[in-house]
Amino acid sequence: MKQGTGFLILGIFVVTALFAAFVPVCATAGPIKLSYANFPPAPTFPCVQMERWKKEVEKRTNGKVVVNTYPGGTLLGAKNMMDGVIAGQADIGNLSMAYQPGRFVVTNATSLPLGIPNARKGSLVLWDVWEKYQPEAFAKVKVLAMFTTAPTNIMSKVPVRTLEDLKGLDLRASGGAAQVLAAWGANPVGMPMPATVEALQKGVVKGLFSSLEVMKDFKFAETCKYVTITDTVIYPFAVVMNMDSWKKLPQDVQKVMDDLRVEQSEWTGTYMDNHVKAAMEWAKTEQNVEVITLSAEEKAKWDAKLVPLTEKWAVNAKSKGFPADAIVNDIKVLIKK
Repeated sequence: MKQGTGFLILGIFVVTALFAAFVPVCATAGPIKLSYANFPPAPTFPCVQMERWKKEVEKRTNGKVVVNTYPGGTLLGAKNMMDGVIAGQADIGNLSMAYQPGRFVVTNATSLPLGIPNARKGSLVLWDVWEKYQPEAFAKVKVLAMFTTAPTNIMSKVPVRTLEDLKGLDLRASGGAAQVLAAWGANPVGMPMPATVEALQKGVVKGLFSSLEVMKDFKFAETCKYVTITDTVIYPFAVVMNMDSWKKLPQDVQKVMDDLRVEQSEWTGTYMDNHVKAAMEWAKTEQNVEVITLSAEEKAKWDAKLVPLTEKWAVNAKSKGFPADAIVNDIKVLIKK
């Protein structure tokens, strides 16, 4: 055999062997697997939206992507969610911006008492604010959705009909909601939501200030027989993805996720609003909860107490270089939109 022919046969053998080894890898590589971390318990609305997003992505990519979800802080907790996603501890994470108000100044402006009436509108307002200002706080991640809770209201063991009834009343609250209670003269008590169940039973607190789906989700209607409608502040949330994980995705998968962003935000807000209605219907019919609506005159007194909160936020935001007045004005315009 000539030397040249030998080299040719050897080359063909090597290429054939490499091809044979490569084909099975491609055929058995399987779907793209992504981890999605969340901090509240599985039945709550942030996790319900997570499961809906997972289902839609898997369906719209025809199984090309598989999303493994981790509710209840099993992968990342509430306060380290953003940094955990940036570090790659999870591919995707759902975070509540209220836990880090100084970090998410622009988007947290939606939690000011500016009159956002429901979660659907709040979610769309939040999305538009983020999209317009593109805050630096989200520069290291890919934003996949933005949504809010429904407005906060008072759930209590005693009736609250006036500001006088609120004075010194111990109520569980956190973030901006705690500031609202303090402005009204109540005593905000910070604690995790699950701990509030026992705190109510032991009389540590007389109620709480939150969105009303918890009346059923945490069975607060069993101890809080009064709900005072204030419809004040909301809590903003974001779903973010590790930037390296995002860049590794094929373009068709990226398009699926991009196309879902606004849809998912609106879907979550609508789900939240419907969930609140169902929870309150249950609370009224099954638990005989009384719903208290403030008179226009009384509501005006409550609202006047909250004006300084927005003014204080604006001063602080301006000191950090943010266009505070423009942001507040945009939110007010977007609410009407």
